[in-house]
Amino acid sequence: MRSPAWLVPFVLVASVASAQAVSVDPTLPSYKPVSGVSGSLKSVGSDSMNNEMTLWAEGFYRLYPNVKIEIEGKGSSTAPAALIAGTAQFGPMSREMKAKEIDDFEKKFGYKPTALPTSIDMLAVYVHKDNPLASLSLAQVDAIFSKTRKGGFDKDVKTWGDLGLTGDWANKPISMYGRNSASGTYGFFKEIVLKNGDFKDSVKEQPGSSSVVQGVASDLYGIGYSGIGYKTADVKALGLSEKTGGQVVAADPQNAYTGDYPLARFLWLYINHKPGSEIDALRREFVRYIFSMEGQKDVVKDGYFPVRRPLAAKALQSLGLTLDPASTKG
Repeated sequence: MRSPAWLVPFVLVASVASAQAVSVDPTLPSYKPVSGVSGSLKSVGSDSMNNEMTLWAEGFYRLYPNVKIEIEGKGSSTAPAALIAGTAQFGPMSREMKAKEIDDFEKKFGYKPTALPTSIDMLAVYVHKDNPLASLSLAQVDAIFSKTRKGGFDKDVKTWGDLGLTGDWANKPISMYGRNSASGTYGFFKEIVLKNGDFKDSVKEQPGSSSVVQGVASDLYGIGYSGIGYKTADVKALGLSEKTGGQVVAADPQNAYTGDYPLARFLWLYINHKPGSEIDALRREFVRYIFSMEGQKDVVKDGYFPVRRPLAAKALQSLGLTLDPASTKG
């Protein structure tokens, strides 16, 4: 997972605490509502985080029925523009902001946007549940989806036979499903797997993460990439290796926490906060809810992986907040 330097030690702490199953850090505080919170919020950004944002909004609304939260998820690239224009208070992104996006924000406000790592995702490579393939290397995945093959695989991959499948599968063409260019998932996959190469024109671009999985589920010869939170019983998440012939890493939670899974990533929430200033009560409490026991249970409910207490505390600290408001400790 690429991340700011201050995140690195907290990822390592998370890996030690991860255990075998996905569970919320029991040391996270339960959210305690406060008085005087009302108003409207708008979130514009990632489709991959759409369900997650909705769960957070629903949980928050149950505590604060006078609050209205509108959520628009058309892709991570829509988040920076909305924050700059002031048309949204939150910008969820399934990738980090690009340098130009940060520069454009800083030119407008004189400071950088604040990035909060809310949860952890694994970008999975899916095939139909009846596909006999078990794993691929990143170079093979690149050769499937890319026409530039910067991953270094020695040939273009067009059929399932090119990946070693035999019998009825050998001559069947591979049908590819992916996201559109507004998507952070598209950008992450392009950068990490394609090494910023070009997608093949034959990739069927889908408007959302669930659409990719649905496409693969209904296409015996399909393959696609989408977040692990969208996995269904009709598809299979392939194991991945960094190099052809290298160690295969399964799309399991513990491999996301340790960083061994090559397509693990943080899911970010960007916010316009002037360093040193006091954040307004509405945004403050919504962010506190996200990093509470209840907010991180929503993360698990959506199929993603929760952050641990040290990371949650550091994220809130970037807004001048503590994890336990009644305490001076994170």
